[in-house]
Amino acid sequence: MSIESASDIAIKQSLEQFLIVLSVSLSVTTVSRIFSWFRQIPYTLLLVIVGLALAFIDIRLINLSPELILEIFLPPLLFEAAWNVRWRDLKANWFPVTLFAIFGVFISVLGIAFALNQFTALSLITALLIGASLATTDPVSVVALFREVGAGKQLSTLMEGESLFNDGVAVVAFVLLVEIVQGINDVSLATTVARFFTFVGIGVGMGCLVGFGISYLTQRLDQPLVEQSLTLVSAYGSYIITEELGGSGVIGVVTVGLILGNFGSRVGMNPRTRLLVSEFWEFLAFFVNSIVFLLIGDQIKISSLSDNLDLIFIAISAVIVTRSLSIYGLSFLSNWLAKTQITVSEQTVLWWSGLRGSVSIALALSAPAILIERQEIIETVFGVVLFTLLFQGLTTKWLLEKLNLIGDRPRQEYSELLARRVALQRVLAYLAQLNTSAGIDPKLYSQEKELIKTQLETVETNIQKLQTEYAQLREIDTEQLREQLLEIEADTYAEYIRSGRLNTNLSPLLQDIWEKTKETIDNS
Repeated sequence: MSIESASDIAIKQSLEQFLIVLSVSLSVTTVSRIFSWFRQIPYTLLLVIVGLALAFIDIRLINLSPELILEIFLPPLLFEAAWNVRWRDLKANWFPVTLFAIFGVFISVLGIAFALNQFTALSLITALLIGASLATTDPVSVVALFREVGAGKQLSTLMEGESLFNDGVAVVAFVLLVEIVQGINDVSLATTVARFFTFVGIGVGMGCLVGFGISYLTQRLDQPLVEQSLTLVSAYGSYIITEELGGSGVIGVVTVGLILGNFGSRVGMNPRTRLLVSEFWEFLAFFVNSIVFLLIGDQIKISSLSDNLDLIFIAISAVIVTRSLSIYGLSFLSNWLAKTQITVSEQTVLWWSGLRGSVSIALALSAPAILIERQEIIETVFGVVLFTLLFQGLTTKWLLEKLNLIGDRPRQEYSELLARRVALQRVLAYLAQLNTSAGIDPKLYSQEKELIKTQLETVETNIQKLQTEYAQLREIDTEQLREQLLEIEADTYAEYIRSGRLNTNLSPLLQDIWEKTKETIDNS
């Protein structure tokens, strides 16, 4: 067999594996949307179940070395999460998010490692690797649930912000531990701490360089596909370059995602391009999640999973206990020092909804093959992820109801009514400009116009009714108006730059005005 033919066969097999993964993940998602009962189950859990079923019948979906798993899977997952986090919401909750993401990770890593090392036969380094893998949280399903039931914005921001940054800190800790295993790094505390800050510093620096550089390019372009491609290049490019420079690629990707999502997309992309890029990354994150959760079925040995139930049980207990210590303890500290207002009910939801997901699995699968206890790491992490998705994920909505945190349910209904009002107003404006002499029956024209006016009046009535019942909903009008004003300001700057009338980036002026006005009101 020639080299060319062998290469062709390898390409064909890879393409077939790709199509199988895509077909299975889309089928699972479709089934979950068609049958109402399945809608209550996170699609990631369904993918895990399907992955296990495929393991039973010995279908090998994809074959990747441990070294490639982080490099392929983490950049899109982290970039998509960072792209969707709003900086102004994060800024308002920066203190508790920082506490959860940094000190919460160390509490989790050390607490889980201590429990596993003390109550099982696992070595300390293996226990620490499991702790680092399980220190990350996956907010995808939980945040979607928060939005569905109308939970408060602070809950969603705390959950998303913590997950975004604790992923970075936990991955850095995991990589440092792997270096110790491989003999690359010394075991001393001083060396490890210095390496940690070097990792983070290089990551932030390179992330800023790439993020603002891509923002500069997008201001001078008006090509949606090119700008979409630039975001993909920036995610993987920042990861690879930062790793080559000895920094944390994860921190680099998170920094790039935050800058492009909150600055680059505002000053350099028109609204249509932003929507296209957001939808592209939403699909990419969905697909990568699908691969990760299906891949676990290929790595788990069903027969040995039952043999490690003691490890899984201890790890689950340690995760729950350390999560409670970090959330309740650090929330108390935040409320005391920063005067935040995280209620006990919100703390309870944050504690119970700290699910583990694709990043935890990706870290476990990336454990080096030289580790004797590598299979124990994978199976323990998978057992904990399955528990959090199956039990905690499915009971979070019940907990929200019991704690009376579904108090803003009309918010989604109100947002939909506002969207309908704008749409109907645009339809009427189009009809007003329409030339009735162009073969259009005047009677039909009048009927359509009256029908739309009647529907618009109904929408207006419903809006006023909700505003009367829930005065806080008027804040949505202000938020949407400010979003539109910021878009107009940013589009104007981008237009001036593309036409050559402006050579430098201008930061949004309106946002500073609103913040100063708010500070003046608060201080008065």
